[in-house]
Amino acid sequence: MAGGLVALLDDVAALAKVAAASVDDIGAAAGKASIKAAGVVVDDTAVTPRYVHGFSPNRELPIIRKIAIGSIRNKLLIILPVAMILSQFLPQALPYLLIAGGLFLCFEGAEKVYEAVTGGHHGDDDAPVVLQGPELEKSMVSGAIRTDLILSAEIMVISLSSVESEPFVTRLLVLIVVAFLITILVYGVVAVIVKMDDVGLALARRESTFSQRIGRGLVAAMPKVMAVLTVVGIAAMLWVGGHILLVNVGEAGFHWPADRLHDLEHWFSDLAHGGFGGVLSWTSGTVVSALVGLVVGAIVVLIVHLIPKRKKSVSAH
Repeated sequence: MAGGLVALLDDVAALAKVAAASVDDIGAAAGKASIKAAGVVVDDTAVTPRYVHGFSPNRELPIIRKIAIGSIRNKLLIILPVAMILSQFLPQALPYLLIAGGLFLCFEGAEKVYEAVTGGHHGDDDAPVVLQGPELEKSMVSGAIRTDLILSAEIMVISLSSVESEPFVTRLLVLIVVAFLITILVYGVVAVIVKMDDVGLALARRESTFSQRIGRGLVAAMPKVMAVLTVVGIAAMLWVGGHILLVNVGEAGFHWPADRLHDLEHWFSDLAHGGFGGVLSWTSGTVVSALVGLVVGAIVVLIVHLIPKRKKSVSAH
């Protein structure tokens, strides 16, 4: 009896070790997948605060909570089933999905560059949000969730591509972990960003000179933080979008662009030894990917915006 009990405990301990190793593997894979999708995450974080701009402070966090819940639903109820079915039964479609996603990221990044250069934007509602009632809040939340669907699809597909060789259950668990991890990260950061002004104002009203100084500093810094976040988001979109295109066009059969990028990274790596060579290699690949993203995105912007406008102008005459 005692021997049987010891054997059972040994089996339980072995199973526990296997389970712990599996959890570690899933955590590591989820971390890797999340890092690979970092460019889209930065863009998602940069885009979302505009949906609460102009609302009264007491509505900001409830709106962010609604968008975050919508984001989780997007990832788990819409994107996850489609991604898992495709990865299981039509894995050859994954590179083409990533190419489509890369084109979208390049388009979004190039369009924002175009708007920054020309001074134009897509916002068409100039009236203060607080004067337009709960219907506009509902509309803004719906719009944010629709935008999130596209960005979340990019995050999930990019994450899936990093674990496509794993078993079905591992892929499923990794994507679930990524879904929650990215949502908490993005909307947690967004909540901090949009409430930072309020924190600064509260500190500025205190009697302590030190608190007032910190409060005024926070209020003054937030526009600059948002500006930097916007620039980083655009750069990340172009870099990630361009890199996705280069790599997955190769996966689809046209290897020349990815091979040339690989050769360039090796050439820069050979210029220096040790860690600095790795930095040069990564930097060169990132810059080239971003330039490819900008060029390809500019072509898509031209097709989507400028050519239809020209046709309307010609037909008007």
